[in-house]
Amino acid sequence: MIETRPKEKMKATDAHLEQFERFEMEGAGSHPSWLFPIRKAGISLFAEQGFPTLKHENWRFTNLAPIARMPFQPALEPAQTLPDAPALKRFAFQSLDAFRLVFVNGHFAAELSGVNGLPRGAKVGSLAAALAVDGRGIEEHLGRYARGEGNPFAALNTAFFQDGAFIELAAGITLDRPVHLLFVSTEDAAGRTIFPRNLILAGDRSRLTVLESYVTLGDGSYFTDAVSEFVIGEGARVEHCKYQEEGARAFHLAASHAHIGRAANFSLHSIDLGARLSRNNIHPVLDGEGIECVLNGLYLTRGEQLADHFMIVDHAKPHCASHEYYNGILDDRSRGVFHGRILVRQDAQKTDAKQTNKNLLLSDDATVNTKPQLEIYADDVKCTHGATIGQLNEESIFYLRSRGIGEDTARRMLIHAFGGEIIDRVRCEPARDELHRIIWDRLEENPRIAGREPASSTAVQSGH
Repeated sequence: MIETRPKEKMKATDAHLEQFERFEMEGAGSHPSWLFPIRKAGISLFAEQGFPTLKHENWRFTNLAPIARMPFQPALEPAQTLPDAPALKRFAFQSLDAFRLVFVNGHFAAELSGVNGLPRGAKVGSLAAALAVDGRGIEEHLGRYARGEGNPFAALNTAFFQDGAFIELAAGITLDRPVHLLFVSTEDAAGRTIFPRNLILAGDRSRLTVLESYVTLGDGSYFTDAVSEFVIGEGARVEHCKYQEEGARAFHLAASHAHIGRAANFSLHSIDLGARLSRNNIHPVLDGEGIECVLNGLYLTRGEQLADHFMIVDHAKPHCASHEYYNGILDDRSRGVFHGRILVRQDAQKTDAKQTNKNLLLSDDATVNTKPQLEIYADDVKCTHGATIGQLNEESIFYLRSRGIGEDTARRMLIHAFGGEIIDRVRCEPARDELHRIIWDRLEENPRIAGREPASSTAVQSGH
């Protein structure tokens, strides 16, 4: 039986514990026996932590009460009906030449996927299938990096996940095409919870691009609780682009953990356009000398949306560089939250770290809470951080107008450039071109940007 907290503190998690007990009695599906203690540790950690509240420092700007109030219905079984392939064509990256894995409500859909042409030494497929065949290489890594301390939703994912992507590259292997992981929700049931779990193992000197996208064909208030673990070998080069465009009533909480080896290069791009509430927990550990880690993010919010990014960049070894650039464009009564921490441990001398969060408010009612942090225990480092919240720079507008460009056009140019500077950092050219098109179209939908409605004169500013 699961050890539970005192009754007065456990009400919000009762349904989750009851579901896990049923899950336990049913044998947790066909996964190997070594996995179940990991699952049990996950549900125990979730029970211990419970749902974060606004009193928790790392969650104090993000109200999770709507998720806690939802009925908990884990999507443990595959969908009875799969969407037609043409219905997926409209989603991001579908036109790209890529190895493609499609998951519907968190379960692998082989009929919609294609990974033909993989080189020897490369595995790209379903995590559930890999666990069923031979989990020995997986056991060493699964759940080791995304343990769930401080993030009960990662722990909940560990308890309930059914499937996700498994990518493994042997030393020296290069994939000449990106791997596209498409997670599609068809859920209309309130409280349906989807648990994608991805494990990416990039061997020494390997080369890999992963495009991970979350989209919907439904209109329900479902919940996606996703976890990705990256293990990046010495001298490997990995680029990861996560694109989120969930439904307007959906909730999306994701955790990306990366353990990075010596002289490796890791880039993570987070593009958030959808969901009623989204949060990305990002935690790379630079555990070897000579690592370069770049984290980029762009969030476009409108209506009552909230987009939250929380990250800890852990410099564990010397002579490493990390750079984080996050831009937000917010409209209506939407909200943005950025909490970034650069942690430099005592042995991590010669660290070079930079963190920047910039926010552009298009409405008087849009707000941002931003808190960049440095936590440094070494004395020979170069670290900077900064944040800005406001509207378009009037000097920049004047500069463009002085060269014969109309005010509305000048504003459009500057807003597009503000978003484009993040997309420009995506190295995979086909993905970069498609993201430019998507962001352009999304911005042009806004009458304030397209010049069909006047921009606000002042904006609410909130930050640290």
